[in-house]
Amino acid sequence: MNTGDGSVRLRVAPGPWQRLRTGLRGWGGVGAMALLCALAVTFALLLPLSQPQGYDAGTATGGQGVAHGSQVRAEECENPQDQSLSPSGGEGKAPTLDAIKARKDRRLIVGVDTNSYRWGYLDPNNPAGELEGFDIDLVHRIAEDILGDRDAVQFKAIPTSRRVEAIQKGEVDMVVRTMTINCDRIEQVAFSAPYFVTGQQVLAPKTSKITGFDKTLAEKKVCSAQGSTAYDNLEEGRKSGDLPDSADIRTTVPNQLDCLVKLQLGEVDAVVTDGALAASQAAQDPTVELKGGLFTDEYYGVAMKLGSEDLVRQVNRTLENYIDDGGWEASYEKWLHPTMDQGDKKSASATPPEARYK
Repeated sequence: MNTGDGSVRLRVAPGPWQRLRTGLRGWGGVGAMALLCALAVTFALLLPLSQPQGYDAGTATGGQGVAHGSQVRAEECENPQDQSLSPSGGEGKAPTLDAIKARKDRRLIVGVDTNSYRWGYLDPNNPAGELEGFDIDLVHRIAEDILGDRDAVQFKAIPTSRRVEAIQKGEVDMVVRTMTINCDRIEQVAFSAPYFVTGQQVLAPKTSKITGFDKTLAEKKVCSAQGSTAYDNLEEGRKSGDLPDSADIRTTVPNQLDCLVKLQLGEVDAVVTDGALAASQAAQDPTVELKGGLFTDEYYGVAMKLGSEDLVRQVNRTLENYIDDGGWEASYEKWLHPTMDQGDKKSASATPPEARYK
């Protein structure tokens, strides 16, 4: 339920990685999905009204990429997804965890998405009004391991553009919001080991002649989210020549779902975002589809404040257990299998990435 402070209070809800180079395909929608899409669009348009005074769209952060020129400065950083702390180690002190446990309102404060279908969203068919999705399941598990109560969570809706800022300003303990681990960001926030891997992809109307991240985007308007790796890839694509100079990449939005709204309204011709998110959006709207294959690797991590080593180690311990005991797989099957897998053919994302620590 809404707590009145921009957060949501939940109640109890009844091998090595092969780099992705094949496209994900979202399944078509049905009547219920059309209704869900309309409600999600309405929520996306109203969400900015719920932001606190002083809301700032923030500044764009760099993105990781391993194809099409790569926006990572390779001479400074390699494999940022492998730079997290081991679950074990440290001096036994846990100042960050102790401070969380000592709160009068004993809850974990987590920044999430509330309008990404099957990742973090409000289902209009859920009478309890609870947040649901793959990222939300992970937050519940982290809260259970830290506080002994899976529902001891204060959720805050954080736009794509404010994820780093919200952590740095102490508005949240962590962000669990399809956030890519990349070289620029690891200088600004602390990441867990990766818990999911996907890649960038193009979303466009089924009737469009766009075929992917290629010359067919010439003279087309392309939308991406502020502070996202998608925008960084668009900039790099133009510099490297993989994207035509005539492609208009000026349209950016605070929340990634706003790009789908603009696509539906005919204000842009295509959207560039993570393939996993695009697959869910294609499931929401049967008039759009994924175009071409994935052209980067994107490793999602839980983002926390720099210096909170004890919290990082705890989250990594939770991730190891979550994967080992089947929790991760069960969550994938529930939320992502319907949009990312094709019958018995599993997406490469169906396997959690292997954790490697520095």
